[in-house]
Amino acid sequence: MLKIQEIREIIKLVDSSSVDEFVFEQDDTKLKLKKHNGQTVVAQAPVAVQAAPVVEAPKAAAPAPAVEAPKAPEAPKAPKAEKKEVVADANLHKITSPMVGTFYSAPNPESPAFVKVGDQVGEESIVCIVEAMKLFNEIEAEVTGEIVEILVENGELVEYGQPLFLVKEA
Repeated sequence: MLKIQEIREIIKLVDSSSVDEFVFEQDDTKLKLKKHNGQTVVAQAPVAVQAAPVVEAPKAAAPAPAVEAPKAPEAPKAPKAEKKEVVADANLHKITSPMVGTFYSAPNPESPAFVKVGDQVGEESIVCIVEAMKLFNEIEAEVTGEIVEILVENGELVEYGQPLFLVKEA
């Protein structure tokens, strides 16, 4: 039986190649990939099973490649906006995420945000929380100045080193 990670890798390889159809059989497993209008459709079933389950499998598996495709175009949008800001004012300090996790602007949903645009912050001022594996990490400004821009939305996933805030140093 193929592992899900192996199937995903095969999907990516077929998707990026000029191959329109791919069939893989091993022991009691059969994996069939077809490209329809540029999308990869996956069907996996034991060889002994009739054709009906193979027809059902693409319905469950087909959304996975479609979900992955929109994620790639979203990533370049943020860096373009970020580059414009950096060029506009070189005196701005970026507060970046020290880890991969979920960005929270407030300690809980009912509380006000730690900071908003225009607020003054000190080096030890808490500006947000980044949650990683159920651990809530308070992120400090590490610079004295004024919050000029908040670059991420509450509840958004952030990457290591991703800019969260722009601060005009005092």
